[in-house]
Amino acid sequence: MRVANLAGRLILLDGGLAVDVETASGGRFPADPQQIYPRWAEFRHWAVQASPGPGSPFSREELGAPAPAPRQLIAIGLNYRDHISETGFATPEHTPSVFTKFVTSVTGPMTEVRLPKDGHTDWEVELVVVVADRAFQIREADAWSHVAGLTVGQDISERVIQLENPSPQFSLAKSYPGFSPMGPCLVTPDEFEDPDDLRLGCTVNGDRVQFGSTRQLIFSVPVLIAKLSAVMPLLPGDLIYTGTPAGVGLGRTPPRWLRRGDELISWVEGIGELRQRFVG
Repeated sequence: MRVANLAGRLILLDGGLAVDVETASGGRFPADPQQIYPRWAEFRHWAVQASPGPGSPFSREELGAPAPAPRQLIAIGLNYRDHISETGFATPEHTPSVFTKFVTSVTGPMTEVRLPKDGHTDWEVELVVVVADRAFQIREADAWSHVAGLTVGQDISERVIQLENPSPQFSLAKSYPGFSPMGPCLVTPDEFEDPDDLRLGCTVNGDRVQFGSTRQLIFSVPVLIAKLSAVMPLLPGDLIYTGTPAGVGLGRTPPRWLRRGDELISWVEGIGELRQRFVG
Protein backbone atom coordinates (compact mmCIF):
# COMPACT_ATOMS: atom_id res chain seq x y z
CA MET A 1 0.00 0.00 0.00
CA ARG A 2 1.14 3.51 -0.84
CA VAL A 3 -0.26 6.59 0.85
CA ALA A 4 0.64 10.23 0.39
CA ASN A 5 -0.20 13.80 1.32
CA LEU A 6 -1.73 15.73 -1.59
CA ALA A 7 -2.14 19.42 -0.81
CA GLY A 8 -2.74 18.55 2.84
CA ARG A 9 -5.18 15.70 2.20
CA LEU A 10 -4.54 12.00 2.77
CA ILE A 11 -4.63 9.94 -0.43
CA LEU A 12 -4.11 6.37 -1.53
CA LEU A 13 -1.97 5.93 -4.62
CA ASP A 14 -3.48 3.53 -7.13
CA GLY A 15 -1.62 3.06 -10.40
CA GLY A 16 -0.29 6.60 -10.32
CA LEU A 17 -3.71 8.08 -9.51
CA ALA A 18 -4.86 9.69 -6.26
CA VAL A 19 -7.82 8.38 -4.24
CA ASP A 20 -8.98 10.86 -1.60
CA VAL A 21 -9.35 8.88 1.63
CA GLU A 22 -11.90 11.07 3.39
CA THR A 23 -14.18 11.02 0.34
CA ALA A 24 -13.71 7.33 -0.45
CA SER A 25 -14.35 6.32 3.16
CA GLY A 26 -17.49 8.44 3.44
CA GLY A 27 -15.89 10.51 6.18
CA ARG A 28 -14.82 7.53 8.27
CA PHE A 29 -11.19 8.64 8.09
CA PRO A 30 -9.93 12.24 8.27
CA ALA A 31 -8.36 14.25 5.47
CA ASP A 32 -5.40 15.28 7.68
CA PRO A 33 -2.54 12.84 6.90
CA GLN A 34 -1.04 13.01 10.40
CA GLN A 35 -4.33 12.00 12.03
CA ILE A 36 -4.39 8.60 10.34
CA TYR A 37 -1.51 7.12 12.36
CA PRO A 38 -3.36 6.70 15.69
CA ARG A 39 -5.88 4.64 13.69
CA TRP A 40 -3.34 2.94 11.43
CA ALA A 41 -4.48 -0.68 11.93
CA GLU A 42 -8.12 0.24 11.29
CA PHE A 43 -7.21 2.35 8.28
CA ARG A 44 -5.00 -0.30 6.74
CA HIS A 45 -7.71 -2.95 7.14
CA TRP A 46 -10.20 -0.65 5.40
CA ALA A 47 -7.75 0.24 2.60
CA VAL A 48 -6.99 -3.42 1.88
CA GLN A 49 -10.61 -4.60 2.05
CA ALA A 50 -12.44 -1.67 0.50
CA SER A 51 -12.91 -0.76 -3.14
CA PRO A 52 -12.26 2.95 -2.77
CA GLY A 53 -13.19 3.81 -6.33
CA PRO A 54 -11.35 5.41 -9.26
CA GLY A 55 -8.50 7.77 -8.68
CA SER A 56 -7.68 11.11 -10.25
CA PRO A 57 -4.55 12.53 -11.88
CA PHE A 58 -2.49 14.86 -9.71
CA SER A 59 0.56 17.09 -9.83
CA ARG A 60 3.60 15.81 -7.96
CA GLU A 61 4.45 19.41 -7.04
CA GLU A 62 1.41 19.32 -4.69
CA LEU A 63 2.70 16.38 -2.64
CA GLY A 64 3.58 17.07 0.99
CA ALA A 65 5.30 15.06 3.69
CA PRO A 66 3.39 11.82 4.40
CA ALA A 67 3.76 12.51 8.15
CA PRO A 68 3.87 16.33 8.21
CA ALA A 69 3.51 16.98 11.96
CA PRO A 70 5.12 14.22 14.02
CA ARG A 71 5.29 14.64 17.77
CA GLN A 72 8.84 13.22 17.74
CA LEU A 73 11.42 13.31 14.95
CA ILE A 74 14.34 11.10 15.91
CA ALA A 75 17.50 11.05 13.82
CA ILE A 76 20.40 8.61 13.88
CA GLY A 77 23.94 9.68 13.19
CA LEU A 78 26.98 7.58 12.27
CA ASN A 79 25.00 4.50 11.20
CA TYR A 80 27.03 3.49 8.13
CA ARG A 81 30.69 2.54 8.59
CA ASP A 82 31.78 4.15 5.31
CA HIS A 83 30.22 7.45 6.40
CA ILE A 84 31.97 7.20 9.78
CA SER A 85 35.29 6.70 7.97
CA GLU A 86 34.85 9.81 5.85
CA THR A 87 33.93 12.02 8.82
CA GLY A 88 36.55 10.78 11.29
CA PHE A 89 34.16 10.10 14.17
CA ALA A 90 34.36 6.97 16.33
CA THR A 91 32.02 4.09 15.60
CA PRO A 92 29.09 3.62 18.02
CA GLU A 93 29.15 -0.12 18.67
CA HIS A 94 26.43 -0.67 21.31
CA THR A 95 24.13 2.37 21.35
CA PRO A 96 23.11 4.43 18.30
CA SER A 97 24.06 8.09 18.08
CA VAL A 98 20.69 9.83 18.54
CA PHE A 99 19.63 13.44 18.06
CA THR A 100 16.44 15.21 16.98
CA LYS A 101 15.46 17.39 14.06
CA PHE A 102 12.85 19.97 15.00
CA VAL A 103 9.52 19.38 13.30
CA THR A 104 9.29 22.86 11.77
CA SER A 105 12.00 21.72 9.32
CA VAL A 106 9.70 19.07 7.77
CA THR A 107 8.58 19.69 4.18
CA GLY A 108 7.41 17.70 1.18
CA PRO A 109 9.35 16.03 -1.60
CA MET A 110 9.65 18.87 -4.15
CA THR A 111 10.77 22.15 -2.59
CA GLU A 112 12.96 25.21 -2.71
CA VAL A 113 15.34 25.48 0.24
CA ARG A 114 16.90 28.78 1.28
CA LEU A 115 20.60 28.42 2.11
CA PRO A 116 21.70 29.89 5.46
CA LYS A 117 23.91 32.95 5.08
CA ASP A 118 27.63 32.19 5.46
CA GLY A 119 26.89 28.50 5.99
CA HIS A 120 28.27 25.24 4.67
CA THR A 121 25.15 23.31 3.71
CA ASP A 122 25.48 19.56 3.13
CA TRP A 123 23.30 16.66 1.98
CA GLU A 124 22.51 13.33 3.69
CA VAL A 125 20.07 10.95 1.98
CA GLU A 126 18.26 8.65 4.43
CA LEU A 127 15.61 5.98 4.72
CA VAL A 128 12.87 7.30 7.02
CA VAL A 129 10.63 5.10 9.18
CA VAL A 130 7.11 6.20 10.13
CA VAL A 131 5.85 4.62 13.36
CA ALA A 132 2.41 2.96 13.25
CA ASP A 133 1.38 2.80 16.89
CA ARG A 134 2.62 3.44 20.40
CA ALA A 135 5.71 1.29 20.79
CA PHE A 136 7.43 0.91 24.16
CA GLN A 137 10.01 -1.74 25.11
CA ILE A 138 9.56 -3.57 21.80
CA ARG A 139 11.54 -6.70 20.99
CA GLU A 140 13.67 -6.58 17.85
CA ALA A 141 11.76 -9.58 16.45
CA ASP A 142 8.48 -7.63 16.69
CA ALA A 143 9.74 -4.27 15.47
CA TRP A 144 8.51 -4.33 11.88
CA SER A 145 4.93 -4.83 13.08
CA HIS A 146 5.14 -1.33 14.60
CA VAL A 147 6.16 0.34 11.33
CA ALA A 148 3.45 2.04 9.26
CA GLY A 149 5.78 2.47 6.32
CA LEU A 150 8.97 3.81 4.83
CA THR A 151 9.74 6.97 2.92
CA VAL A 152 12.68 8.95 1.53
CA GLY A 153 14.29 11.71 3.59
CA GLN A 154 17.09 14.25 3.41
CA ASP A 155 18.90 15.28 6.57
CA ILE A 156 20.15 18.58 5.17
CA SER A 157 22.86 19.91 7.47
CA GLU A 158 24.58 23.26 8.06
CA ARG A 159 28.11 22.30 9.08
CA VAL A 160 29.35 25.63 10.48
CA ILE A 161 26.83 25.71 13.34
CA GLN A 162 27.06 21.94 13.72
CA LEU A 163 30.79 21.92 14.38
CA GLU A 164 31.73 25.36 15.75
CA ASN A 165 31.18 24.48 19.44
CA PRO A 166 33.17 21.94 21.49
CA SER A 167 29.97 19.86 21.64
CA PRO A 168 28.47 19.46 18.12
CA GLN A 169 25.10 21.15 17.54
CA PHE A 170 23.48 18.39 15.49
CA SER A 171 19.83 19.27 16.15
CA LEU A 172 20.09 23.01 15.64
CA ALA A 173 22.23 22.76 12.51
CA LYS A 174 19.83 20.31 10.87
CA SER A 175 16.57 22.16 11.57
CA TYR A 176 16.48 25.21 9.33
CA PRO A 177 13.19 25.57 7.41
CA GLY A 178 13.09 22.96 4.65
CA PHE A 179 16.00 20.92 6.03
CA SER A 180 13.88 17.76 6.50
CA PRO A 181 12.18 17.08 3.17
CA MET A 182 10.49 13.71 2.91
CA GLY A 183 8.23 11.75 0.58
CA PRO A 184 7.03 11.37 -2.08
CA CYS A 185 4.84 8.74 -0.39
CA LEU A 186 4.77 6.21 2.43
CA VAL A 187 5.18 2.57 1.36
CA THR A 188 4.16 -0.23 3.71
CA PRO A 189 6.88 -2.82 4.52
CA ASP A 190 5.02 -5.69 2.81
CA GLU A 191 5.59 -3.98 -0.56
CA PHE A 192 9.33 -4.80 -0.41
CA GLU A 193 10.98 -8.15 -1.04
CA ASP A 194 13.34 -7.31 1.83
CA PRO A 195 12.71 -4.03 3.68
CA ASP A 196 16.12 -4.41 5.37
CA ASP A 197 17.96 -4.23 2.03
CA LEU A 198 17.02 -1.12 0.04
CA ARG A 199 19.38 0.83 -2.20
CA LEU A 200 19.49 4.59 -1.76
CA GLY A 201 21.45 7.53 -3.11
CA CYS A 202 21.45 11.11 -4.29
CA THR A 203 22.86 13.40 -6.97
CA VAL A 204 23.84 17.07 -7.04
CA ASN A 205 23.30 18.64 -10.46
CA GLY A 206 23.31 15.13 -11.97
CA ASP A 207 26.60 14.12 -10.30
CA ARG A 208 26.12 11.01 -8.15
CA VAL A 209 27.42 11.81 -4.69
CA GLN A 210 25.90 9.05 -2.52
CA PHE A 211 25.00 5.42 -3.11
CA GLY A 212 24.51 2.60 -0.64
CA SER A 213 22.14 0.03 0.78
CA THR A 214 20.31 -0.17 4.08
CA ARG A 215 21.79 -3.65 4.58
CA GLN A 216 24.95 -1.71 5.53
CA LEU A 217 23.28 -0.06 8.53
CA ILE A 218 25.15 -0.66 11.78
CA PHE A 219 21.82 -0.51 13.62
CA SER A 220 19.06 -1.87 11.37
CA VAL A 221 15.47 -0.64 11.52
CA PRO A 222 14.40 -3.42 13.95
CA VAL A 223 17.42 -2.79 16.16
CA LEU A 224 16.76 0.96 16.19
CA ILE A 225 13.13 0.47 17.20
CA ALA A 226 14.12 -1.95 19.96
CA LYS A 227 16.87 0.31 21.34
CA LEU A 228 14.88 3.54 21.10
CA SER A 229 11.71 2.06 22.58
CA ALA A 230 13.71 0.57 25.45
CA VAL A 231 14.10 4.17 26.67
CA MET A 232 11.18 6.15 25.28
CA PRO A 233 7.73 5.39 23.90
CA LEU A 234 7.53 5.85 20.14
CA LEU A 235 4.23 7.48 19.18
CA PRO A 236 1.94 7.03 16.16
CA GLY A 237 3.28 9.04 13.24
CA ASP A 238 6.74 9.61 14.74
CA LEU A 239 9.66 9.71 12.32
CA ILE A 240 13.02 7.94 12.53
CA TYR A 241 15.72 9.17 10.14
CA THR A 242 17.99 6.11 10.02
CA GLY A 243 21.35 7.57 8.97
CA THR A 244 23.25 8.28 5.78
CA PRO A 245 25.89 6.39 3.74
CA ALA A 246 29.21 7.84 2.58
CA GLY A 247 29.47 10.63 0.04
CA VAL A 248 28.49 13.76 1.97
CA GLY A 249 30.14 17.06 1.13
CA LEU A 250 31.95 17.22 4.49
CA GLY A 251 33.84 14.03 3.68
CA ARG A 252 35.30 15.28 0.38
CA THR A 253 38.71 16.82 -0.28
CA PRO A 254 38.18 19.71 -0.58
CA PRO A 255 34.72 19.77 1.05
CA ARG A 256 31.81 20.43 -1.29
CA TRP A 257 28.84 22.50 -0.17
CA LEU A 258 25.46 23.16 -1.73
CA ARG A 259 25.23 26.46 -3.60
CA ARG A 260 22.51 28.66 -4.98
CA GLY A 261 20.95 27.05 -8.06
CA ASP A 262 21.99 23.49 -7.15
CA GLU A 263 19.47 20.67 -7.59
CA LEU A 264 19.60 17.79 -5.12
CA ILE A 265 17.77 14.59 -6.13
CA SER A 266 17.49 11.84 -3.50
CA TRP A 267 15.92 8.40 -3.82
CA VAL A 268 15.27 5.09 -2.11
CA GLU A 269 14.58 1.93 -4.09
CA GLY A 270 10.90 1.10 -4.34
CA ILE A 271 9.71 4.40 -2.86
CA GLY A 272 10.56 7.32 -5.12
CA GLU A 273 12.59 10.52 -5.13
CA LEU A 274 12.92 13.97 -3.61
CA ARG A 275 13.93 17.10 -5.54
CA GLN A 276 15.31 20.16 -3.77
CA ARG A 277 16.40 23.38 -5.47
CA PHE A 278 18.58 25.70 -3.40
CA VAL A 279 18.19 29.46 -3.38
CA GLY A 280 20.18 32.22 -1.73
